[in-house]
Amino acid sequence: MSINEFVEKYQRERCQTNALKWDALAERFGDADLLPLWVADMEFAAPEAVTEALTKRIAHGVFGYSIVDDQYFDTYLGWQKRHENTPFKREWLSFSTGVVQALYDLVDCFTKEGEAVMIQRPVYYPFSNAIKDKNRQLVNSPLVNVDGHYHMDLADFEAKIVENQVKLFILCSPHNPVGRVWTEKELADVLAICQKHQVLVIADEIHSDFIMPGYQFTSAISVANGAYLDQLIVLNAPSKTFNLASLLNSHIWIPNEALRKQYRTWASKNRQTESSMLGQVAAKAAYANGDAWLASLIEVIEANYQTIRTRLAQEAPQVKVGQLEGTYLLWLDLRQAIDENQVKTVIQDKAKLAVDFGSWFDQDSKGFIRLNLATTPAIIHQAIDQLVASL
Repeated sequence: MSINEFVEKYQRERCQTNALKWDALAERFGDADLLPLWVADMEFAAPEAVTEALTKRIAHGVFGYSIVDDQYFDTYLGWQKRHENTPFKREWLSFSTGVVQALYDLVDCFTKEGEAVMIQRPVYYPFSNAIKDKNRQLVNSPLVNVDGHYHMDLADFEAKIVENQVKLFILCSPHNPVGRVWTEKELADVLAICQKHQVLVIADEIHSDFIMPGYQFTSAISVANGAYLDQLIVLNAPSKTFNLASLLNSHIWIPNEALRKQYRTWASKNRQTESSMLGQVAAKAAYANGDAWLASLIEVIEANYQTIRTRLAQEAPQVKVGQLEGTYLLWLDLRQAIDENQVKTVIQDKAKLAVDFGSWFDQDSKGFIRLNLATTPAIIHQAIDQLVASL
């Protein structure tokens, strides 16, 4: 399916459908007349198999308490074999209503108030929120930006673990917002440090299905043939991949039996929620039948990325476009184009764009913005028109 065919078939009008991305602009940005490129969901309908499966289940008319059937894991394992080939095991799996909720719960379960939790800014800001809201000590080992390419500072990372007696590290892989797909060596290096100092690792891998051509995703589970499983928890979900966030179905994978028992004991006292039956119906259908849909969607994202790179190189070369290796989120460096204290004025007030501002991820990233590429080419062209005009 061509890009134009995919867009024509799956594009949906989301304004006035209670869409957070479109209908909360006045509440979140103070201006309803913005072009939304912020929250990470899409303007595209889920695969037809999803809506067909949901329609069939809804026609049954009963939405009572449900269980997770064996087919769910088998279908997901089939998806894994066709894509990442990560060796997940059925007994590792617990469910949550979302990755962010899982982060809050895991911080609560595996650390105590006042204990140190490490992140690598600039990073998805709910990481920071979970640490602060749970009254833990936030420790940051910042990523190093070398001409738009980010890497980990392992010496700083290890020193801060020792200095602060870090108990837990939250890894973002692929990385939101800088778009890195960590190599297996990078992952092995950081996981080895955590193993050396007995630091538990939570790997948020929710964007793992969005890998750009030429790059290869490696799950933390697979690093060094599973050498770090005993200190590892992995989070992922169908929500980003298939645009299913409101169906409240995400995965918590805990390979170590003792950690798994600790979490499930904690959850029995603190997280008495049922699994999302409709979320699991949708996920099974998507994992069984969503391969071609996802392949076409990635072509749209890659084309949108190349459009931005090309147009800004020609019309606003002072804007540095980050290298997109994974995710559908693009990190733009505006520091050579405008004063970092004027980003909101230029981007929101003049260009009329709703974006995620760099300061949301890290105060040292005030001169950056994050754009959502999981949208139509027409919206991307309009956004660049407005951005270039504002500059």
